[in-house]
Amino acid sequence: MAAPKKGRRPTGAQGRPGRALAIILIAMVALTAGMFLTKQTTPRLGIDLAGGTSITLKAKSEPGKPDAINETNMNTAVGIIERRVNGLGVSEAEVQTQGRDHIIVNIPKGTNEQQAREQVGTTAQLYFRPVLAFADGSPAAPEGTPSPSPSASGSGAPKPGDGKTSPSASPSSSATSQGRALSEALKAPAAPTPSPSASESKKADDTKAPSPSASAPTPPTGDEAAAAALQAKFAALDCNVEAQRAAAGAGAKPEDPMVACGQRGTAWGKWILGPAQVNGQDVKDAKGQIDPQRGQWIVTMQFTDKGADKFAKITGELATKQMPQNQFAIVLDGQVISDPSVSQALTGGNAEISGGFTQQSAQDLGNMLSYGALPLSFSEDSVTTVTAALGGEQLKAGLIAGAIGLLLVVIYLLVYYRGLAFIAIISLLVSAILTYTIMALLGKGIGFALNLPAVCGAIVAIGITADSFIVYFERIRDEIREGRTLRPAVERAWPRARRTILVSDFVSFLAAAVLFIVTVGKVQGFAFTLGLTTLLDVVVVFLFTKPVMTLLARTKFFSSGHPWSGLDPKRLGAKPPLRRSRRTGSAPAPVDAKEA
Repeated sequence: MAAPKKGRRPTGAQGRPGRALAIILIAMVALTAGMFLTKQTTPRLGIDLAGGTSITLKAKSEPGKPDAINETNMNTAVGIIERRVNGLGVSEAEVQTQGRDHIIVNIPKGTNEQQAREQVGTTAQLYFRPVLAFADGSPAAPEGTPSPSPSASGSGAPKPGDGKTSPSASPSSSATSQGRALSEALKAPAAPTPSPSASESKKADDTKAPSPSASAPTPPTGDEAAAAALQAKFAALDCNVEAQRAAAGAGAKPEDPMVACGQRGTAWGKWILGPAQVNGQDVKDAKGQIDPQRGQWIVTMQFTDKGADKFAKITGELATKQMPQNQFAIVLDGQVISDPSVSQALTGGNAEISGGFTQQSAQDLGNMLSYGALPLSFSEDSVTTVTAALGGEQLKAGLIAGAIGLLLVVIYLLVYYRGLAFIAIISLLVSAILTYTIMALLGKGIGFALNLPAVCGAIVAIGITADSFIVYFERIRDEIREGRTLRPAVERAWPRARRTILVSDFVSFLAAAVLFIVTVGKVQGFAFTLGLTTLLDVVVVFLFTKPVMTLLARTKFFSSGHPWSGLDPKRLGAKPPLRRSRRTGSAPAPVDAKEA
């Protein structure tokens, strides 16, 4: 009794092909519905098919670093720029070196082109500097009331509701206080621009000739001269002029004080800043996100262990000072992007910047800080618009070639497999629907963009899918040639065909995975599409082709071996049924030998 039960298991399995068909039908309906719900009814196209923007960046030599432009730094810059652009959702962006000192960035049309353009060449040299003085952006001494500045808070630090903006008092309304702060930063013994009263009281008895000006009669020291030059530059700086904004912090070393411009709300301001205390390499991670409690966009930062110690030290020192010396400026590529005030030491290795951020500005800053600073400075050499005319012609030619190939496959199936060709064609159609809907959804989900190599991968997949059908059909025919009827032949052929199909698809998928890993750019599109369609081939064969074949084996057209079914026993040269041959005395031994 045990043997018959074992023999009935395949029959029970083949008796429920509707379940597999229901699963793949539900998947197709869900994917199609998702495509329409997300309003992404067509795949995103790459730059070669849709056009876009091509940006050429040229590396600039830094003073004192003549050997900075080398292959290592250029490759590092390419990786950082690619991560930045893809972090904006601009997938299929091509970033590659050209020559010794150029990088080409191709951004597909329909993506965040302007936002990506602003970030691709940004060096993202980040420094945290203490604020020594602040004024509005016009070329005048720091007078008047500044606009509120954002604040910084750390993990575990309290966040009082009235501590998020700086007081409205003037941070430094006299040249004396500026000079004192600047002298302390330079470790000078005296302020670089002393007041007239201090100068007279100091030198009246020792100098016979009257002083023609408020400046000290003795030659200034190097630190005093540098401080005076910095204050003069600060007073003359007009941050409302773009050229002056760009040049304000250019060439400043991290260990030296500097002047810088920045934007507070809609107005420009200018700062005198002390030496850098923390740099961007001390930031482990950063991201822009919305604070659910306050409903505003903030930038959260996580410091490295070393950076956390530095940040705790500098914020502890700043918390004991008065405005504006209790603020630190976050300086990105020479421009102040935020100057939060500090009321206590921020420990724990985490901090957040709040105040005045929009969603885009918060995410842009977090993106640049997360992916790091470029090892080189770059300038835009050229920006050109790429048309899709050439790619459109190539796509048209590729689609024509694919249609011709598909037509030849269909003709071959009809001529050689006849009725079985119907199953193969419907299976190809199901595979095409699944491939199209998934590609459309991936464009919205992960930024996948269809380019010419990806189209080639989809065309190659036609042959891979058709090969799986042929393997199964040939196994069924082999069973019929052995004298079996169609229904048992379908079930006996499936295990042998299944192993062959899985091995073949595994090799194809492995090749696609290796190609995707070891290549860059457009070739990855080919590998990705090839791998995706290979996986879908397994899904279609297991959940559609095999169940449909099981159902059709029950119909009279196929089970009777109609000449147009492709399974005609006479046409296939079938032997007499195995059960009849076993009734003869001499039949069992030859049959066993042949089956072996």
